[in-house]
Amino acid sequence: MYINTVINSRNANAPITAKTCKYYVKLWSEQGLALLQLLLVASFSKSEERACSLMGEPEEPQLFKTGDIILGGIFSFHSSWRTVESSYMHRPLPLQCISLNFRAFQFAQSMLFAIEEINNSTDLLPGIKLGYKMYDVCGSLARAVRVALSLINGNEETATMSEEPCSGSVPAIIGVTSSSPCMAVSTVIGPFHTPMVSHFATCACLSNKVKYPSFLRTIPSDYYQSRALAQMVKHFGWTWVGAIRTNDDYGNNGMATFIEIATQLGICLEYSLPFFRTDSPEQKQKIIDTIKGSSSKVIIGFLSHMDMDVLIEEFAHHNLTGFQWIGTESWISDSQTAIAKGNYILEGSIGLAIRKAHVTGLREFMLDFWETAFGCIFHHNKQTGENLEQCTGFEDLTEIKNSFHDMSLMPIFNNVYKAVYAVAHTLHQILGCGDMCSNTIASDPQVHLKKIRFKTKEGEEVYFNENGDPAAKYDIINWQPKKDGSVEFVTIGLYDASLPEDKQLHLDNLTLTWANNSKQVPISVCSGTCTLGTRKVLQKGKPVCCYDCIPCAEGEVSNTTDSITCVKCHPEFWSNERRDECEKKETEFLSYTEIMGTILTVSSLLGACLTATVAFIFFRHRNTPIVKANNSELSFLLLFSLTLCFLCSLTFIGRPSDWSCMLRHTAFGITFVLCISCVLGKTLAVLMAFKATLPGSNLMKWFGPRRQRIVVLAFTFIQVVICIVWLIANPPYPFKNLRHFKDKIILECALGSPIGFWAVLGYIGLLALLCFILAFLARKLPDNFNEAKFITFSMLIFCAVWMTFIPAYVSSPGKFSVAVEIFAILASSFGLLFCIFIPKCYIILLKPERNTKKNMMDKKS
Repeated sequence: MYINTVINSRNANAPITAKTCKYYVKLWSEQGLALLQLLLVASFSKSEERACSLMGEPEEPQLFKTGDIILGGIFSFHSSWRTVESSYMHRPLPLQCISLNFRAFQFAQSMLFAIEEINNSTDLLPGIKLGYKMYDVCGSLARAVRVALSLINGNEETATMSEEPCSGSVPAIIGVTSSSPCMAVSTVIGPFHTPMVSHFATCACLSNKVKYPSFLRTIPSDYYQSRALAQMVKHFGWTWVGAIRTNDDYGNNGMATFIEIATQLGICLEYSLPFFRTDSPEQKQKIIDTIKGSSSKVIIGFLSHMDMDVLIEEFAHHNLTGFQWIGTESWISDSQTAIAKGNYILEGSIGLAIRKAHVTGLREFMLDFWETAFGCIFHHNKQTGENLEQCTGFEDLTEIKNSFHDMSLMPIFNNVYKAVYAVAHTLHQILGCGDMCSNTIASDPQVHLKKIRFKTKEGEEVYFNENGDPAAKYDIINWQPKKDGSVEFVTIGLYDASLPEDKQLHLDNLTLTWANNSKQVPISVCSGTCTLGTRKVLQKGKPVCCYDCIPCAEGEVSNTTDSITCVKCHPEFWSNERRDECEKKETEFLSYTEIMGTILTVSSLLGACLTATVAFIFFRHRNTPIVKANNSELSFLLLFSLTLCFLCSLTFIGRPSDWSCMLRHTAFGITFVLCISCVLGKTLAVLMAFKATLPGSNLMKWFGPRRQRIVVLAFTFIQVVICIVWLIANPPYPFKNLRHFKDKIILECALGSPIGFWAVLGYIGLLALLCFILAFLARKLPDNFNEAKFITFSMLIFCAVWMTFIPAYVSSPGKFSVAVEIFAILASSFGLLFCIFIPKCYIILLKPERNTKKNMMDKKS
């Protein structure tokens, strides 16, 4: 309805007639045909160059312009197609393009703007005019391959400046918009070394230069976007998420990379669902049912903007709200998605967007196109010489509304702009341009294009890495509602893949809006945080993010949340009640201050005092018969050794040290042998005394006091030798016993050499047994005071104590084994003191009348 108006309003100096160029269009829909004609009219209104007739070519461009060098452009002016049959020219035409994709026209205009700017430049490609061929592939993979072959299929081997500029192959192709067509086209044109630079194909798979050697792009690879999404999810503490992906190379490859990185970061996917806008109602319902039955509150939307528009409408129909959406660059900053039906589903979304950009003059260029096409103006103060109405931006063609004045996709327009300039700089380098350029492209543009590096007029540096990818930088966007109900895309941070990994993700300290307009960060975990003192145990048959929190075992701790293991404490430490810290174990030894230690100390001192008292009594009555009988010298030596026996038990009490450990066992061994040797000497003296009374006996001559002293010293010397050998070979030493008690350290004296210890003890036992046997034999000798009987009782007590000591010592843990040893020393010492000396003290103090030589010599019948 506006066609005649537009044609009449065109510049008369650039008429479009059938003589100038023939347009061949394949069964466009009524609306698409009209708007495409408008684009053609406006395009050629900017140039006085003639266009080539493409009537005989296999595929015909929808937009073209002559030039010295022709650049190819592949866009989807329509988003889909359908097959039809037609009798036109008696042959079938397989495709009918439907669903006008207006943003593709904006991409094409960005390419036109860059070409016009280059053609007007005196610094870049001076004397060279760039032309173009732009094709509409209608979202068809097969059509994209056909038009790519059409672009590289020229009559000459190189694109030269000739009188027929449309006859040569193009040196480079700008496009395609999405990943799957790019993969197909790159596979086909790769052997021809014709580079293709895409402005919006992000699949990481396209970085494979073995499969796609001719592909480059001005938008970052999804490899970096997927990593950024995973890091962002981790940053907000979400470990249990769902995902919906476009069921094509863009979605499937991008989600595969995300899952790989997310797994490394400890993030689990409850579900990962494929979706395409043409899916059947049953497939869509399956997605709805899965999400309704899920427990995760965060959804990763790795979707194209067209799929997202269809999906949120389906969500709105089922009232699926309250989910926190994480978006990709394809839709997170798309103004059309923000006003689509059901857009409230995405309220509070956050995601990655191509960095904001500005291309000076591009907006005015597009608006000027609109003004030319519809015969109106956007600015009242613009001088046109004509009385034109103001453009609203919603001029309709058969009542179709559009948003051509919307510049929200300027970052993508900038990608197209950079792609054209990259090709232009490459051509400038290949043609050896100075003041003028040569007339032949003599080398491979693909090789030079990968090495190009330049800055745009806005100061942005453009270059490609070894994979044909640009530097990866993203803005982090948050959907925040405005007062009028519309959505504002608020930049809340930045992701820069060129920085160290711990600094790549940067979020500004801003207030974010989350799902349902909440100000609180949503929680999306399969299992809650495991507190300190617990560890994770995976739930059987579920992902690693689903676990139970089990308290650490005794002696183990975890001092971090969500710990997967509990760490054993150092042997000298033990876990506290909360199991979150290792505390130093309590050290235990037989101390003077504890009750048992105090009792044993008092008993030891009491025994020593009693022995000293007895010695004092004996000394006071040393000239009495009962003291003089049986060698008083041995009696005093025995009392001295008993005193040492009582006192040596004190070395077993207190904190063990090197000296105390060596002293306690050796002092005990030597003093006890001295004691037993004295008793043995007294026993032998009794036997010899009675044997000497027999006629002809001369025994006392051979076993007088001197010989008795020698016997005592000889037996004691043997024990001294044993102790010296023990101390030299492997002496006792302080030892921390960690075995008996899990939460205590027992400080004790290790024996060093067990053989030395048992040799000392065995030697004492041997002497005690010998003494017991001799005393037992002398017990019935006729005497009014037969000391042998008391020695027998004392040795019986001594042997009984030490025989009981052995199993008690071995089985008693820690300080109790020390207490058992002290008890044995004290018990045997008291036994000797009481059995041998108390009866004599009784006579000396209470029965002095019996303390006479006559009474001592009287024999019992």
